[in-house]
Amino acid sequence: MAKQAEIVRDVVVVGGGAAGLSAALILARSRRRVTVVDAGTPRNAPAQAVHGLLALDGVSPLELLERGRAEVVRYGGEIIFAEVRDVSCTSLGFAVMTRDAAVLHARRLLIATGLVDDLPEIEGLRQRWGRDVLHCPYCHGWEARDRAIGVLATGPMSVHQALLFRQLSDDVRYFSHDQDLGEQDRRKLDALGIPVVAGRVSRLEIVEDRLAGVRLDDDRVVPVETVAVATRMIARAEAFAGIGITTTPHPAGSFIAADETGRTSVPGVWVAGNSTDLSAQVGAAAAGGARAAAHLNADLVAEDTDRAVARSTDAQTAR
Repeated sequence: MAKQAEIVRDVVVVGGGAAGLSAALILARSRRRVTVVDAGTPRNAPAQAVHGLLALDGVSPLELLERGRAEVVRYGGEIIFAEVRDVSCTSLGFAVMTRDAAVLHARRLLIATGLVDDLPEIEGLRQRWGRDVLHCPYCHGWEARDRAIGVLATGPMSVHQALLFRQLSDDVRYFSHDQDLGEQDRRKLDALGIPVVAGRVSRLEIVEDRLAGVRLDDDRVVPVETVAVATRMIARAEAFAGIGITTTPHPAGSFIAADETGRTSVPGVWVAGNSTDLSAQVGAAAAGGARAAAHLNADLVAEDTDRAVARSTDAQTAR
């Protein structure tokens, strides 16, 4: 740990998902000293496969990360498996402290910690998450095509979600779960032949490890094979409160605000992936990481150049 504390990295990337590894790859290939701190809790771990990722459609999420780590290491990057507890500002830039008390120093920080899906407290929902309980029609909709799909109302995006899944199946029903349904939304659902099931959902019915239906609080059971639910997506930002990173509320949850390059309002801190873009799929998250890394590297180049110019000027003055 003492040796770690003596090293000043160019960049510490917090988060080892698609965004973080993509950023680290760009930085390592730019010959930056970069370390990825990975807590090992990827959001898509429950899913069997990543979909919609060009040339890698169907790859296991864990295999994708293994390949990414190997590529980062191949170019001289470092991967540390640990959870970040706290980050503070120092004269060198930032000190990143892990839960096992290791301290990493870096000139710049890139946040790629992703988000947490907050699911309604309904029995069976979390257990089936990533299997036959889904949220994204672009990630897993093809696999649910032509099935009986139940859309569980949780907020303002639920009707839109039902419309998207209706494109994939003729058998879609909307569980209002006591959520208010406006007249305009009702017309949309009616026009597409999506019946509205009134009443609160109490639990999912599971038979032989498969989703068989949705049970309502009046004991009615509506047969479905897939449940779509819009989660509240909460950016993981607690560890960065000490340096002034806060989350911005969003109708679907919260995110870390940044400009189009990933630069946050805190000098020296960038963010990429689902931490700042709640709707980003794996490909978009990886692209965001690459974009942020390129701009971050340019910022370091500018700082290094300014220092070189200052040293040259001082040397000439001293002659």
